[in-house]
Amino acid sequence: MSELPRRRLLDRLGSTPSLIAQHTRLVGDIETQGALLVNGTVQGNGHIGGEVAISSGARWEGDVHAERAVIAGTVVGNLTVADKLEIGASARLRGRITGKRIAIALGAQIDGEIACTGSEPIIEFVEKRAAVPEP
Repeated sequence: MSELPRRRLLDRLGSTPSLIAQHTRLVGDIETQGALLVNGTVQGNGHIGGEVAISSGARWEGDVHAERAVIAGTVVGNLTVADKLEIGASARLRGRITGKRIAIALGAQIDGEIACTGSEPIIEFVEKRAAVPEP
């Protein structure tokens, strides 16, 4: 699990998350009330009742709805987050992005519209954690 983006958000997980492992391809929609960690590829829509983490090298094609999210990989589709959304420097997003609180690392590539539903401004930051090399 050392390849996952370790963020404060995911450090607080209270239960065991579901995992889509590296070199795994899932085709179809996903619904879970808990956390989801994605290291592989998903083709379908997702409704995540907790946190979703899409690691560097992972890819999601479809719309994603989650309570909180940390994105370091690629998302092609709309991303809707009810609370906090953190976009890492290695993230590649194409689609509409909506979140209550949004933080974007310098270097992230976003092709689409960003809508912040909360009162706080979008935060830009420099990612200080070293990227994990691809195997």
